[in-house]
Amino acid sequence: MLTICGLLSGVVVAAAAFPAVAMSGLAAKAGGESFAALPSELKETDAPQFSRMVAADGKTEIAVFYDEFRNVVPVKDISPNMLNAIVSAEDHKFYDHNGVDLKGVARAFVSNNSDSNEGQQGASTLTMQYVRMSLSYSAPNWQAVVDATADTPKRKINEIKYAMQVEKEMSKEEILQGYLNKAPFGNGAYGVAAAAQVYFQKSPKNLTVPEAALLAGMVKATDGFDPTDPTKYPKAVGRRDWVMKNMLDLHYITQKQYDDGIKTKVPHTTKRTGNGCAATKNNSWGFFCDYFYRWWMSREEFGKTTYDRERRLKTGGYTIRATMDVKATAAAKDNIKDMIGNKDRDALLLAAVEPGTGQVKALAANRNFKLDDGKNPLSSDPKKKAAKVKSTYPNTTNPLLSGGGDINGYQAGSVFKMFTMVAALEAGYPLAYPINTEYRYKSPTYLDSGAPAECNGHYCPANASQSEKGPYNMWTGFGSSVNTYFVPLEERVGAEKVVKIAQKFGVKFREPNDNELATKYAHDWGSFTLGVSASTPLDMANAYATLAADGMYCEPTPIQQITEHDGTKIDVGKKHCTRATSADVARATIDAARCPVGDQAQLGSCGGHTTAGTARGVVKHPIFGKTGTTDGDKTASLIIGTNSMVVAGYLVNPDYQNHPYTMRHDVVNPAVEDTLRDIMKGKDKVEFKKPKGTKISKGEQVSIPGVKCTSVDAAKSRVEDAGFTATVGTEVASDCPKGQAAGTEPSGQTVKGGFVAIQVSSGPAPSGAGPSGAPAGPGGPGGTPGGGPGR
Repeated sequence: MLTICGLLSGVVVAAAAFPAVAMSGLAAKAGGESFAALPSELKETDAPQFSRMVAADGKTEIAVFYDEFRNVVPVKDISPNMLNAIVSAEDHKFYDHNGVDLKGVARAFVSNNSDSNEGQQGASTLTMQYVRMSLSYSAPNWQAVVDATADTPKRKINEIKYAMQVEKEMSKEEILQGYLNKAPFGNGAYGVAAAAQVYFQKSPKNLTVPEAALLAGMVKATDGFDPTDPTKYPKAVGRRDWVMKNMLDLHYITQKQYDDGIKTKVPHTTKRTGNGCAATKNNSWGFFCDYFYRWWMSREEFGKTTYDRERRLKTGGYTIRATMDVKATAAAKDNIKDMIGNKDRDALLLAAVEPGTGQVKALAANRNFKLDDGKNPLSSDPKKKAAKVKSTYPNTTNPLLSGGGDINGYQAGSVFKMFTMVAALEAGYPLAYPINTEYRYKSPTYLDSGAPAECNGHYCPANASQSEKGPYNMWTGFGSSVNTYFVPLEERVGAEKVVKIAQKFGVKFREPNDNELATKYAHDWGSFTLGVSASTPLDMANAYATLAADGMYCEPTPIQQITEHDGTKIDVGKKHCTRATSADVARATIDAARCPVGDQAQLGSCGGHTTAGTARGVVKHPIFGKTGTTDGDKTASLIIGTNSMVVAGYLVNPDYQNHPYTMRHDVVNPAVEDTLRDIMKGKDKVEFKKPKGTKISKGEQVSIPGVKCTSVDAAKSRVEDAGFTATVGTEVASDCPKGQAAGTEPSGQTVKGGFVAIQVSSGPAPSGAGPSGAPAGPGGPGGTPGGGPGR
């Protein structure tokens, strides 16, 4: 065989240069000497395959990613009809030769290099065609691809040598398997599995005789025999019938199968599989898919450059089992629809995260994840509108929920007070730590020059209501979202420590100004506790999930497992958690965070202080959480969590964040509450764990000295000498003379070093009047005039 091919190669070389002496002995000798020196070891490289992402259930397909739509399958999963059809179409002697049809090659070369006008002849066996495709896919550069596919004598000789070696190393079935998995079939289908899906929406194992014949007939010229092109449809039918006639002549099918086959209608249409996140099976899944895609593109494990990473995703043939819960996502989307339409300028954004794993279970919005924004109205931002910039509704591919690109996040308001509470608990301040609050507080520490709440060079935040003043602790202060409780608390622990806690809990400072404040001026960032830093629903859902995970911060992840085509599991994206705070601090924070959402604290009393009091009754599970509203009600947010799930919701205008109108909690709150209810339906009610001991909740209790019927100055001095911070509180009716100290609030005992208010006597109460000076009630969510974010 080697000798014959050596002689044949001499014929080929001579035919290329001197057709008239093609059969000379000189040519044959030259060919025999050089043929053996040609390379014969074929470098096998897998052809590009699509990667497939499925939901957390392991079966619901979310999206596919590909350069070439191909899925490699073993020969056992390919119909015998397909194997017989490709042999009948391309290489009748496939099972008889050793990789080369010698007579056919010689005849083709002589004919193709003569002066006759009879047209080109092929004579490439299936094995040689397989070699050509393999060389093309393993080519290190574009020129090598050209060389591997160029119609030249040199290329044909190389193919002959490689084909002979392939036949020694591979069985005929293995060659057919490799060929059918590499071959193009037109209309975006590469490989027989993709072709069966695109043309017939079935597995290659189930291809019938006429279906297999159609596909086999297309390999020679996918464009020329395209059945979806009306002008080429007759050629496609004729080619299919010709292949079936060959199958009949080669005894692969019976006469009846042939007769039935030619009567079968050839389909005019195909069903292509969409590529990427803009072509997800459900347009509500696109935001999650995009989050995954951006996650993948950020991982150096998949390549040094973003180009390398994208190529690996689109050619690697991975099966990606995502964290997305189909039912949770559907619940979020349905509850959003109940509250707001996708043609509304405002965006209602919901993110759900599982505590302890960081697995992102749902990302949903009242938007369609689509590239087409042609029907979108102009932006509601006057400047963008003047520049003819489109809005993000109803269609957008912006990462509204997870951040990235030009989405840096949104101010979410008082949900950030949680970080101050964590920092204070870490510093030794207990939940019961009292601060005698005022409606407006003039900070002696923070300047916040130029901020809306600046007064005479100081930071002067106010509460949402004039009635919010008097003594509060962490339960009641968090429950009613009292700004003038949390700013002084932030002063005591240091704003830079609060910022650091937020970073440990996963807050990203994407806005350049936020990043500069966080890295250079955190010590003077008094408004940070009120949520002026941009964040995303995903950031904050995961931050609150850190509390439910006993203080373990887990990086948010969109995947459970990535598997290569051969079944090898990749150890990338697995759970990665670090301790953000102690378990006791996390548990104590949750106890106070039960107050805003209508649940009951286990370690103290909420005292009726709440801003989303219906949540507990809706979810019907032990819950914790917080509302948030920014200055002027420009955003509204709510976060609610259980032990096993946290849902964060933002109502924002992503196109024009500094808008003049009001965002409403009666839109965002029901969507968050109902979504968590639906996710938790049927699951066990699990109570939150308590921290060890009582010090973190009650602190060190110290007796407050008696001051009744002394002067206010004397009372203050006595209280301060006992180690407390004394302030003059409200007037109350008492038996003491008017203007003297009537008592303290609180009375009896309080936290060591805490605030004690001196109550001032207004004299005896009028007949029938009740006591005055009681702490403020909870009020409802609202803005904070000139005082920064509110509830």
